[in-house]
Amino acid sequence: MENQRKKILRPTQHAREQILTAILSGEYPPGTSLPAERVLAEKIGVTRPTLRENLQSLAREGWITISHGRPTMVNNYWETGGLALLSTIAKYAEHLPPGFITQLLELRVVLIPAFAARASCHDPGVLHAHLNKAKDLPDDPQAFAEYDWELQELMARHSGNRIYPLILNDFAYLFKNLARLYFEGQRGRHSSRNYYRDLKRALGKGPEEVERLVKAVMEESIVIWKQVSGEQAD
Repeated sequence: MENQRKKILRPTQHAREQILTAILSGEYPPGTSLPAERVLAEKIGVTRPTLRENLQSLAREGWITISHGRPTMVNNYWETGGLALLSTIAKYAEHLPPGFITQLLELRVVLIPAFAARASCHDPGVLHAHLNKAKDLPDDPQAFAEYDWELQELMARHSGNRIYPLILNDFAYLFKNLARLYFEGQRGRHSSRNYYRDLKRALGKGPEEVERLVKAVMEESIVIWKQVSGEQAD
């Protein structure tokens, strides 16, 4: 995933990338201060106006606190941040703390069943149409990753709640990239084939059954992920 970000960046993008990487890697941990503007600008290789523009942007997002006449402090973003920070953190997979992905999947257990239940009431036809395509899904990790993400998007978009897609979009980068690793294992693909089949049947049994099924599958996906990633079970 890191390689996907390695491209020619504009100075403002470069500065943002360098500062965020330094914060997330622990070079500038929460509670510490950033170097003075002149020093930091020279270290990054950008002009002070470019650096200042980025610092203001990062301050608005909650990463840092700028106080006139005082050092710029790194915030405890894990405690004070919001979804805007989470979507950024998710793009820096090499700096994620242990267990972060599992915790994100645990959040999915809460969110996706609700998306699915509401979508099954508001527009079950669009879910049926997508699930009908599962029988032609090739036994390929990338194909599964794309199909599964599209299913989650459809659930959010057709839930009747405009906030759900916005929440899901914050996780798009990470889920799309990790899904391929998840589906590299035969168990992940087998579990999902059963899920698509059972979900199609559940659509005719009411939203409660849909929610129950989706929650069970989301919980099983955590177990599978721990096996695929080598993460220790709790």
